[in-house]
Amino acid sequence: MPRSTPSEVDSQDVLQLDKQLCFALYATTLAMTKLYKPLLDRLGLTYPQYLVMLVLWEHGQQTVSELGQRLFLDSGTLTPLLKRLEVAGKVERRRDAADERRVLVRLTPAGQALRAAASRLPLDIACATQCSPQEIADLRQRLHDLRRRLDLQSLPSASSPAKRRAA
Repeated sequence: MPRSTPSEVDSQDVLQLDKQLCFALYATTLAMTKLYKPLLDRLGLTYPQYLVMLVLWEHGQQTVSELGQRLFLDSGTLTPLLKRLEVAGKVERRRDAADERRVLVRLTPAGQALRAAASRLPLDIACATQCSPQEIADLRQRLHDLRRRLDLQSLPSASSPAKRRAA
């Protein structure tokens, strides 16, 4: 897909808030997490904790590193979140006997039982979006594709005229 150059974009138009993709994604994320909050409060989970639980319900025991990779979170963010889940009795953390550097995270029986209570959330959210199942699937796929493309990109440095011209 061809990229626009600064001369092709109206300089007054390009900096309007409502024309920013990042703002559309940000505002939508805020609205989505606001929608989840009362539903997750009933389960005693925050949104990031819910994401951890989803991974553990799907894959079972994981290392902290595996959870971080799957959720795009670093260990500095993930560790306090896991500690709070452990204090709440939903997960258990322990050192891997084969490699003490690795920390394994697994669901407790209470964490496993929470899955049944959470199973209604996707349907509640789908209803709130007022989108068809196909629209949701298409949007989700487009967002995953965008994430993959963004992961592959490196923007040219403002300090490098050669990089700016190449872009």
